Amino acid sequence: MNVPQSGILALGTPAHAYLEFDAVEGIDRVELVAAAASFAGAQTTGTGANVVVGFRPELWRHVMPDDAPEDVTGYVRAVAGVEGFSMPATQHDAFVWIASGAYDAVFDLSSSAIAALANAASLADETVGWPYRHNRDLTGFIDGSENPPLIEAASAALIPDGQPGAGGSVLLLQKWIHETAKWVSLSDAEQAKVIGRNKSDSVELEDKPEDSHVARTDQDTFGHIVRRNMPFGDASMHGTMFVGFCATQRPLAAMLDSMAGRANGVRDALTRFSRPMTGAYYFVPALTSLRRFG
Repeated sequence: MNVPQSGILALGTPAHAYLEFDAVEGIDRVELVAAAASFAGAQTTGTGANVVVGFRPELWRHVMPDDAPEDVTGYVRAVAGVEGFSMPATQHDAFVWIASGAYDAVFDLSSSAIAALANAASLADETVGWPYRHNRDLTGFIDGSENPPLIEAASAALIPDGQPGAGGSVLLLQKWIHETAKWVSLSDAEQAKVIGRNKSDSVELEDKPEDSHVARTDQDTFGHIVRRNMPFGDASMHGTMFVGFCATQRPLAAMLDSMAGRANGVRDALTRFSRPMTGAYYFVPALTSLRRFG
């Protein structure tokens, strides 16, 4: 049985950093995987932090062809929707997510990760995440209401035993910037129609509009995922770091198509108040697989 990376489902950490790396030109991709695996493997429970590493699906498949899902691909093309809306593709080669109870540990480990990978990869993007009012995003709504119960989360997020990549997970990572002035100009009732839930208690609206965010990302339709989203940014520019794990890529890709209106021409109303700045898929291999390199 392959052991998954524990940080995927480790809850309760308020300080986060998301690091994306591009491989150094001419480097053997095995060196990049080994550097990331060694960094992750060197962390102990005494640090009080969780470290999750992932790789561009094609890169991992090149290094470990027998341990990679065949149908997982990188985010190499923008998702072009209706009304000129588009979700950009900003695929990188490696991903490191660090989460802890305090930002000082996240800062130190982020610096260590950048140094550990320096000979194999350069830092392409760094984003710091933090919680807002316990479990809400910066729209004021509770985030992750449709996440499965903990007892079911592993089956939604992790590839089952007996399949290529068992114990691993497919990650969709996107950075969404909120257009706060437009959003706060709406009443709570108008905001609820955009989201498809009440703001106070996150109860789903019985008469939610077809273009509401809940309707466009209905997990009973597309499949269940585990979202580990976090707010990021400062008062002048901020938004949501979408961090979605799934046992297969299909539900994640189908939700993006639905939000963009590619499925039936109906665009997600939330995309009129929040815009994606980045988009990448990473394969997060099992800890058992990483140990071959670390």
